[in-house]
Amino acid sequence: MKVQFVTTPSGDDMAILSRKDYEELLERLAEFEEDEGDVALYDARKAELNPALPHEVSQRLLKGESLLKAIRHWRDITQMQVEFKTGIAQGYLSDLESGRRKGTEETLGKLASLYNIPSEWLITTSR
Repeated sequence: MKVQFVTTPSGDDMAILSRKDYEELLERLAEFEEDEGDVALYDARKAELNPALPHEVSQRLLKGESLLKAIRHWRDITQMQVEFKTGIAQGYLSDLESGRRKGTEETLGKLASLYNIPSEWLITTSR
């Protein structure tokens, strides 16, 4: 892109560039504005769906625990208690927590209900 700078008689600095370069700049600006709008929309939707995780859960995630396991520990519930209260087998829960298996919306909904958390915490992050 070749740009020529000139100063007008009134002292204004101006930049002169080819029509092709000008149109390319307009295209880039449009793409940037579209991307900026997409990011803003994403951030707004994410904020609506995912309230901040509790500090203890976040700390466990940083140490490498899965979200399911961190939330279960935060709620101070054993895998056997989860099985008793939800009917979700302990072995299956272990597989979910380790990432060996993905839970269905129904299963994750049961866990969210038991843990008293928004189901989106589990459903949107496990897909």
